[in-house]
Amino acid sequence: MVDRTRPRTCLAVVLAAGEGTRMRSALPKVLHRIAGRSLLAHVLAAVQAAGGSSVAVVVGPDADAVSTEAKRNAAAAEIHIQSERRGTAHAVLAAKGALTRGADDVLVIFGDTPLIRPQTLLQMRDALAKGAAVAVLGFRPKEPTGYGRLVMDGNNLVAIREELDATPAERAIDLCNGGLMAFAGATALSILEKIGNDNRKAEFYLTDAVAIARTMKLKSVVIETEEDDVRGINTKAQLAETETALQQRLRKAAMEAGVTLVAPETVFLATDTKFGRDVVVEPFVVFGPGVTVEDNAVIRSFSHLDQAHVGRGTLVGPYARLRPGAKLGADVHIGNFVEIKESIIEDGAKANHLAYIGDARLGAGSNFGAGAIVCNYDGAAKYRTDIGKGAFIGSNAALVAPVSIGDGAYVATGSVITDDVPANALAIARERQVVKADGASRIWAIKAAAKAKSGAKK
Repeated sequence: MVDRTRPRTCLAVVLAAGEGTRMRSALPKVLHRIAGRSLLAHVLAAVQAAGGSSVAVVVGPDADAVSTEAKRNAAAAEIHIQSERRGTAHAVLAAKGALTRGADDVLVIFGDTPLIRPQTLLQMRDALAKGAAVAVLGFRPKEPTGYGRLVMDGNNLVAIREELDATPAERAIDLCNGGLMAFAGATALSILEKIGNDNRKAEFYLTDAVAIARTMKLKSVVIETEEDDVRGINTKAQLAETETALQQRLRKAAMEAGVTLVAPETVFLATDTKFGRDVVVEPFVVFGPGVTVEDNAVIRSFSHLDQAHVGRGTLVGPYARLRPGAKLGADVHIGNFVEIKESIIEDGAKANHLAYIGDARLGAGSNFGAGAIVCNYDGAAKYRTDIGKGAFIGSNAALVAPVSIGDGAYVATGSVITDDVPANALAIARERQVVKADGASRIWAIKAAAKAKSGAKK
């Protein structure tokens, strides 16, 4: 692999100027998301994991959203604008300022290839370290029609031949161009600047770099990989197919790490989902970004978790929703149709059914009853609720924030709490029940008379 005795510098040029036209979307193509992360963010993560010491992102004009996403995921990324779309080599040369500063390795990656793996990029870098001037990523699709073919002479790559220009013998080649390339930094710029536009579209094609390197007596090689590594996205259908492929990777990795997925094909993970040991995930669970699940936790069916932390041995669901900022301690029980947002649920606390807890703390060992809610929003601002250790919140109680419930306090069923409740106190905030004999009979008689009168008028 790459020689680490002298760290090799690496510039990654990420081409992210593609529009979302074929996606039928106003959103730039590289900002579409799979597994909780934009296509561009997936690529930038792979680049950084492969040792990319600097990143140049090439965007189209008026692509502020793409630039912002690039900076969010790689703070030191340089943004370069390709003002005219004149081919892939022309796009790479839009980052000429970064290329002229020099790097041992130059990776050229498309921003819509989110399944590229760091280990694949490291293989390309390793080929450069061993003396190649150009390394091309190749793959063998089940159906090669439409792809450029990689013409080999032994272990050396002779040319990349587009299908329209290929001879019958070349079209029989099943080794195809994956699009991603790597260049030795010492010769990268001289190769790129020699690429011309003498073709049907008068564009500057990156694939011509191989033939140019050959005329310069420089070596080009192929790194063969699986098709998913080079899977590009141009349509919503391809976006869905790529999501499926990535989910399969993520599920396999989770199960290999010891997670039990009862029905793997029904569970959707984010790229950054973190699991402890002996976690069980039942069918039809969705993990959004930023979720951590600790050892021995169980996530039951039809639950949705997003930017949440689930403690050791905790039970979530079925049909639970953990929104951003939900932090569950150890041995917590969150049951069906319970929603938690921006709240800390301490060890051993329970909210087993039909509840909403927002902007709150639920103390250790406390119980939050069925139908109880925290009223955290007054239409203009949000306020916090603090519920102490061992407190009991009765069914259908409403806690109007800001409010504090002390340790061991008891809130009676159906109460609307607007004032603090001291520790170990009983709070009852509801109208006294009144029973009137024969009251219902009088009400039914009045309603029947009104109905008869209404019918008579018609």
